[in-house]
Amino acid sequence: QVQLVESGGGLVQPGGSLRLSCAASGSIFGINGMGWYRHTPGKERELVASITSGGGTNYADSVKGRFTISRDNAKNTVYLQMNSLKPEDTAVYYCNADLRTTVWSPFTAYWGQGTQVTVSS
Repeated sequence: QVQLVESGGGLVQPGGSLRLSCAASGSIFGINGMGWYRHTPGKERELVASITSGGGTNYADSVKGRFTISRDNAKNTVYLQMNSLKPEDTAVYYCNADLRTTVWSPFTAYWGQGTQVTVSS
Protein backbone atom coordinates (compact mmCIF):
# COMPACT_ATOMS: atom_id res chain seq x y z
CA GLN A 1 0.00 0.00 0.00
CA VAL A 2 1.28 3.43 -0.96
CA GLN A 3 0.76 6.59 1.03
CA LEU A 4 1.60 10.20 0.24
CA VAL A 5 1.69 12.31 3.40
CA GLU A 6 1.84 16.09 3.15
CA SER A 7 2.92 18.54 5.82
CA GLY A 8 3.80 22.19 6.18
CA GLY A 9 0.54 23.97 5.48
CA GLY A 10 -0.90 26.65 7.72
CA LEU A 11 -1.78 30.31 8.10
CA VAL A 12 0.67 32.94 6.91
CA GLN A 13 0.52 36.67 6.30
CA PRO A 14 0.79 38.11 2.79
CA GLY A 15 4.44 38.27 1.77
CA GLY A 16 5.34 35.37 4.02
CA SER A 17 6.74 31.94 3.23
CA LEU A 18 5.81 28.31 3.75
CA ARG A 19 7.48 25.05 2.81
CA LEU A 20 5.33 22.05 1.96
CA SER A 21 6.67 18.50 2.10
CA CYS A 22 5.21 15.29 0.73
CA ALA A 23 6.71 11.90 1.53
CA ALA A 24 5.73 8.77 -0.38
CA SER A 25 5.94 5.51 1.53
CA GLY A 26 4.96 1.89 1.15
CA SER A 27 5.61 -0.58 -1.63
CA ILE A 28 7.33 1.67 -4.19
CA PHE A 29 9.51 0.36 -6.99
CA GLY A 30 10.06 3.68 -8.73
CA ILE A 31 8.74 7.23 -9.01
CA ASN A 32 8.54 9.19 -12.22
CA GLY A 33 7.12 12.70 -12.04
CA MET A 34 5.98 14.42 -8.85
CA GLY A 35 4.00 17.58 -8.44
CA TRP A 36 1.83 19.93 -6.46
CA TYR A 37 -1.73 20.91 -7.30
CA ARG A 38 -4.12 23.22 -5.53
CA HIS A 39 -7.87 23.53 -5.28
CA THR A 40 -10.08 26.43 -4.28
CA PRO A 41 -13.86 26.00 -3.89
CA GLY A 42 -15.61 26.93 -7.10
CA LYS A 43 -12.50 26.40 -9.21
CA GLU A 44 -10.93 23.41 -10.87
CA ARG A 45 -7.85 21.81 -9.38
CA GLU A 46 -4.81 23.41 -11.01
CA LEU A 47 -1.22 22.35 -11.43
CA VAL A 48 1.11 24.53 -9.37
CA ALA A 49 4.46 22.91 -10.13
CA SER A 50 5.88 19.61 -11.29
CA ILE A 51 9.29 17.97 -11.35
CA THR A 52 10.58 15.02 -13.34
CA SER A 53 12.76 12.25 -11.97
CA GLY A 54 15.70 14.00 -13.59
CA GLY A 55 14.94 17.34 -11.97
CA GLY A 56 13.21 19.14 -14.81
CA THR A 57 10.61 21.59 -13.50
CA ASN A 58 7.45 23.27 -14.69
CA TYR A 59 5.46 26.04 -12.98
CA ALA A 60 2.11 27.71 -13.33
CA ASP A 61 2.53 31.28 -14.57
CA SER A 62 0.92 32.59 -11.39
CA VAL A 63 3.71 31.20 -9.17
CA LYS A 64 6.80 31.59 -11.35
CA GLY A 65 9.56 33.39 -9.49
CA ARG A 66 7.88 32.84 -6.13
CA PHE A 67 7.58 29.05 -5.72
CA THR A 68 10.31 26.44 -6.06
CA ILE A 69 9.73 22.71 -6.37
CA SER A 70 12.43 20.20 -5.48
CA ARG A 71 12.70 16.52 -4.64
CA ASP A 72 14.88 14.09 -2.73
CA ASN A 73 14.78 10.83 -4.64
CA ALA A 74 16.48 8.92 -1.83
CA LYS A 75 13.65 9.90 0.52
CA ASN A 76 10.82 9.72 -2.07
CA THR A 77 9.94 13.25 -1.01
CA VAL A 78 8.90 16.34 -2.93
CA TYR A 79 8.99 19.88 -1.56
CA LEU A 80 7.36 23.17 -2.47
CA GLN A 81 9.01 26.33 -1.18
CA MET A 82 6.48 29.14 -1.37
CA ASN A 83 7.72 32.72 -0.99
CA SER A 84 6.02 36.10 -1.36
CA LEU A 85 2.68 34.47 -0.70
CA LYS A 86 -0.48 36.26 -1.79
CA PRO A 87 -4.08 35.88 -0.60
CA GLU A 88 -4.91 34.30 -3.96
CA ASP A 89 -2.54 31.44 -3.11
CA THR A 90 -5.01 30.33 -0.46
CA ALA A 91 -6.11 26.79 -1.31
CA VAL A 92 -5.83 23.15 -0.39
CA TYR A 93 -2.54 21.88 -1.79
CA TYR A 94 -2.25 18.27 -2.94
CA CYS A 95 0.88 16.38 -3.86
CA ASN A 96 0.93 13.90 -6.68
CA ALA A 97 3.35 11.14 -7.62
CA ASP A 98 3.44 9.02 -10.73
CA LEU A 99 4.83 5.76 -9.44
CA ARG A 100 4.82 2.01 -9.78
CA THR A 101 4.79 -0.61 -7.07
CA THR A 102 6.60 -3.41 -8.94
CA VAL A 103 8.82 -3.69 -11.97
CA TRP A 104 5.88 -5.15 -13.92
CA SER A 105 3.20 -2.64 -12.93
CA PRO A 106 2.40 0.51 -14.90
CA PHE A 107 3.05 3.97 -13.54
CA THR A 108 -0.06 5.19 -11.72
CA ALA A 109 -0.95 8.54 -10.19
CA TYR A 110 -1.21 8.67 -6.40
CA TRP A 111 -2.45 11.63 -4.37
CA GLY A 112 -1.90 12.98 -0.90
CA GLN A 113 -4.75 13.95 1.40
CA GLY A 114 -4.22 17.68 0.97
CA THR A 115 -2.94 20.41 3.25
CA GLN A 116 -4.58 23.80 3.76
CA VAL A 117 -2.63 26.96 3.00
CA THR A 118 -4.25 30.22 4.05
CA VAL A 119 -2.69 33.58 3.25
CA SER A 120 -4.36 36.32 5.22
CA SER A 121 -3.58 39.28 7.45
